[in-house]
Amino acid sequence: MKTLIKNATLVNEGRSFEGHLLIENDRIAAILEGKYTPSSEDRVVDATGCFVLPGVIDDHVHFRDPGLTHKADIESESRAAAYGGVTSYFDMPNTVPQTTTLEALDEKFQLGGRKSHVNYSFFFGATNDNYTLFNKLDIHRIPGIKLFMGSSTGNMLVDRNEALNQIFANAAPLPIMAHCEDTGIINKNMADFKARYGDDPEIWTHPLIRSEEACLTSTQKAIELAILHDARLHVAHVTTATELEMFPPFTSRITAEATVGHLYFSMVDYERLGSQIKVNPAIKNFRDCYALRQGLTDGHVSVIGTDHAPHLLSEKQGGAAKAVSGMPMIQFSLVTMLELVDEGVLPLERLVELMCHNPARLFEVADRGYLRPGYKADIVIVHRGEPWKVTEEVIQSKCKWSPMMGHEYQWRVRDVFCNGRHLLSPEGFDDSYRGEAIQFRKND
Repeated sequence: MKTLIKNATLVNEGRSFEGHLLIENDRIAAILEGKYTPSSEDRVVDATGCFVLPGVIDDHVHFRDPGLTHKADIESESRAAAYGGVTSYFDMPNTVPQTTTLEALDEKFQLGGRKSHVNYSFFFGATNDNYTLFNKLDIHRIPGIKLFMGSSTGNMLVDRNEALNQIFANAAPLPIMAHCEDTGIINKNMADFKARYGDDPEIWTHPLIRSEEACLTSTQKAIELAILHDARLHVAHVTTATELEMFPPFTSRITAEATVGHLYFSMVDYERLGSQIKVNPAIKNFRDCYALRQGLTDGHVSVIGTDHAPHLLSEKQGGAAKAVSGMPMIQFSLVTMLELVDEGVLPLERLVELMCHNPARLFEVADRGYLRPGYKADIVIVHRGEPWKVTEEVIQSKCKWSPMMGHEYQWRVRDVFCNGRHLLSPEGFDDSYRGEAIQFRKND
């Protein structure tokens, strides 16, 4: 089966150029610049006026499956991913049961094979005592080790110094993706604010409770451990300007992820959206948001993820203590970042590097993340045109809400190909398709 995507602007590896892309079966067969007359293709997709990008790789999602499927599951959230132009994702281990045993990891992969509309893999979660399992993990099957150095949803906190040293000493060659917040500082701040404001302080206190100091202290510790043990460290959802200064540009040993939510929202948005944008670590002030945006182009930020974390809207009620943390963003991540391109925050080519190329490079994903002949045909076609609004009917996530509700976008994800399959088109969504397990470190 051959499919030609013609008359597009292709964005790939630092370039935007006019051309065509040929798909044969599940792979990219050719990238064609200049004029081309269709000949033996079985299907032609006209992308005139559109941009063709590699499928987005989201390195940070919580699809709540197994055990928390009243909020979300792999089927619903992978559908939302596809609608958002995300063709591959790495899911986090704070499910029920937690993905901290080999058996639980195998169960996740079985669920992915049955339910995921796009390509999938799963982090293995670190605990205070399971580092002895690391050498039994298949490094070609998973992206890395997820470490919670701060307490968050799921209570997977690892806080013993001996355990942390063992995790950093034994993780290689897998990278460690760390949630960095100091729980002792957070607990003290929470106690202080409860003493002043009652059992559920207002939501504006959340970034003061989960403070800059809490983030900085933990991130600094993680970097020191990574250097000590020569480990590969990827710090999830960095939120502060001060933390960013700790990440040298253009390195692949110690890197930082920024999330769409932290890049788009700042503290002023609590007044409008309240606990809908309560996440851990907290969305902080505009100075930090501005620094994160600067980090997209100065090299301090290496990857854009979503930390897509659905909850029922009823679970989001309350303030800094009672409302749960996390929000769904995967369906609107690419179009939101395209808005920031329009605002001049970053070039389109850099967006593709941060959302497609770098996740593939840093986690050593095999044959994905680029528009290259021989690579898997994970492809997104986007265009800027008639405005559309986020409504409940538009939302594909099971929770059926988003902090972007009511927002009007100019950009639209028009088509999505996953492994050569035309998964999303103007005609609809191919509900029958299932993605593939992602391969890593193929040449090891």
